[in-house]
Parts: sequence; structure tokens; C-alpha cells
Amino acid sequence: MKYIKILLLASLVFATGLLQAQVAPVDDNGLAIGGYDVVAYFSGEAKQGSEAFTSKYKGATYQFSSKANLETFEKSPKQYLPQFDGYCAWGVAEKGAKFPINPETFDIVDGKLYLFFNGDFQGEPYNTMLPWNAETTKLKDAAHEKWAKVKKI
Repeated sequence: MKYIKILLLASLVFATGLLQAQVAPVDDNGLAIGGYDVVAYFSGEAKQGSEAFTSKYKGATYQFSSKANLETFEKSPKQYLPQFDGYCAWGVAEKGAKFPINPETFDIVDGKLYLFFNGDFQGEPYNTMLPWNAETTKLKDAAHEKWAKVKKI
């Protein structure tokens, strides 16, 4: 039953875009991570960025909550970018698929940022970070192993 829900979730998310709180890693306007500050995650906080502090990197626009975070990012952008181009880490690991993310659901593992789907699906809450937390090492390794193939999808 859970497998069917996951397949329906992937289809529904990309076919209709009806799930609230979920964002594409880079939206149609080029905004990355729903405008959240990728540097702030490393302080343990999901923080909305501001249009006043932006940086373009590889065609995407990143927003920051402060000038200091903007400057930190610009010194070493790769250090702060989310893994798997910002797609749900669990989706890559467990389903070999690209799921959108809720920018407020994240994990820092070994100095790397991982983002997750966390929202309602068919009227029920579904947070992919919960199974990730139960098997972080296994899922992290699987995601990194699968990413080259998933990236092409």
C-alpha cells in the first residue's frame, strides 16, 4: 500500500503541482529552494531569504537572510548547495525519483545539506525525513549511488 502511495505521490506532485508547502528545487523563475537561505541551514535553522540579498549561481537565484550569509555563500557556494540538486534525498535513495521538497524539512549530515518532501498527500501527512532518520547512513549511501542515474530523469 505504501509503495502505491509513493507512486501516486510522484505522479500527483509533478502532474498537478497541488501539494502546498512543496517547492521545486529551482522554480520556473529560477528561484532556488523557495527562497530559503542555504547558509542558514548550517546554523540549524530553515530561514526565508530576502530579495535584498541574492546571488546567482549556475542559473539559479539564491536568497539569503543577511548580508553576512550572502557573502559566506559567495566565498564557497558549493559548500552550501543541497545534495541532489535540491531534490528530496529520500526520494532519490528509496524510489530513484525526483520529489519536490519542503524547504523547512532538512538534515545536515557530514557537512552536507539534504532536503525532504514533507506535506499532505491524499489528506494524510507524509514526511520523508522520518524514514531517512531511521536509516540515514544506508539511505545517504544509496542516494549518492543512484544520483547519477536519477539526475538524467
